[in-house]
Amino acid sequence: MVQLDPVPKPIDALPMRGAAEAVALEDRAGTLSYAELEARVGGIAHALAGQGLTAGDRVATWLPKTRTACLMPLAAPRAGLVHVPINPMLKRAQVAHILADSGARILVTQAARTAALEPGDVPADCRIVPEEALGSGDVLPPSNADPASLAAILYTSGSTGRPKGVMLSHANLWLGAISVAHYLNIKSEDRVLGVLPLSFDYGQNQLFSTWAAGGRLIPLDYLTARDVVKAVERHDVTSLAGVPPLWVQLLEAEWPADTAARLKRLTNSGGALTPRLVRGLRARFPEADLYPMYGLTEAFRSTFLEPALVDAHPESIGRAIPFAEILVVRPDGSRAAPGETGELVHAGPLVAQGYWQDEERTAQRFRPAPEFATSGGMAVWSGDNVVEDADGLLRFVGRDDEMIKSAGNRISPTEIEDAVLSGGEVAEAAAFGVADERLGQAIVVVVRGDGSREHDLRERLRRELPSFMQPARYDWREELPRNANGKLDRTALKAALQ
Repeated sequence: MVQLDPVPKPIDALPMRGAAEAVALEDRAGTLSYAELEARVGGIAHALAGQGLTAGDRVATWLPKTRTACLMPLAAPRAGLVHVPINPMLKRAQVAHILADSGARILVTQAARTAALEPGDVPADCRIVPEEALGSGDVLPPSNADPASLAAILYTSGSTGRPKGVMLSHANLWLGAISVAHYLNIKSEDRVLGVLPLSFDYGQNQLFSTWAAGGRLIPLDYLTARDVVKAVERHDVTSLAGVPPLWVQLLEAEWPADTAARLKRLTNSGGALTPRLVRGLRARFPEADLYPMYGLTEAFRSTFLEPALVDAHPESIGRAIPFAEILVVRPDGSRAAPGETGELVHAGPLVAQGYWQDEERTAQRFRPAPEFATSGGMAVWSGDNVVEDADGLLRFVGRDDEMIKSAGNRISPTEIEDAVLSGGEVAEAAAFGVADERLGQAIVVVVRGDGSREHDLRERLRRELPSFMQPARYDWREELPRNANGKLDRTALKAALQ
């Protein structure tokens, strides 16, 4: 198990932790040992250093999961630059916004993607550099960067407005890697399938936590759930991370029993698992430890639930991860009592440095830690409501700005969604409050399905939910929209209901 050393180092030193001859990366081009990974990182860093940039300049990448995309999060900081990964699923207008907002000096991409851009999308002081131009040659050794210095800017998916850049230091990235590698108990023999976008903090940390533990990372760009099944079988994968919509798709796919049994670890973030999903994953992957987790880009990861507690507490998001202090806070800033809903506040060294060039939004989300906190400095006030039980386990209730206010009642959309999904009549669901003259807000649930079982669903919920929590209507869809990170696009769904 990775030791919990609280002293951060420059993030580009991570490849040096693995055994030189062990495989660090496996893709269509073959494998890279840790020694080869270190050399490639040094080579890309040297090539970047020859681009005429100055320390602290931003380097954007808009790539699928190529080797360059996998190594750039280490190579750019090694060259004294700040990495800005752009989700390959984003379109030209979103790419243009990120390039302009970050002030990127170069964009590393591919010819096909360059062809999709229009005049004006790339700022005048930003150059396009083909990824093949960052080839081998001389290498830069690991840097001696201050761990507190800026290493990356990760842009949120933009489902709630234009993407905003979260500033992450070397220390944020290093301690996040050590923390996750430790509590997931990643070992050198593990084979980790990387299906999440590398621009997503969850996906990028898979690189870092796997390499911190000396494991093997297998990046995969997939189109269907069947592609994931085949990759697990082909690469003998032991660890898989996902978000709830992906788990829904994977449970709907066919899994040979021996392939499913290869998985020893499943990790979830980017949305709470429902009890139904927990049961499905436990049944389909009986040999795998299941790790429900909660996180936010502004502090990377906050909590995890130990696998031994999952069956007894399927709705829990667990306790604080190593290096994080998690607090449940009342509106007046005092500590919430067990069983009382409060805002989740994350303090400690994993807290990011704020939003890039956005003092107003930084001041809203990053505020001094509560007086009763052990950790000083800035904390992330998440805006998410949680409840802590008598055993110290946390349960996600919902975002304060998403709570449904109906007939004087505050109703968690998560609670409605869990109830809708628990009977199996629908595959996916998202609950919203819409304006209603009589109630203030009425509950509307957007569901994936054909509507044939609406009567059964309504009858079951009449038995299981109080009258004030009964949905007024169901909006049936064949598919539900997703954002670039694979999560349900709640903003698009809600806008369609207005």
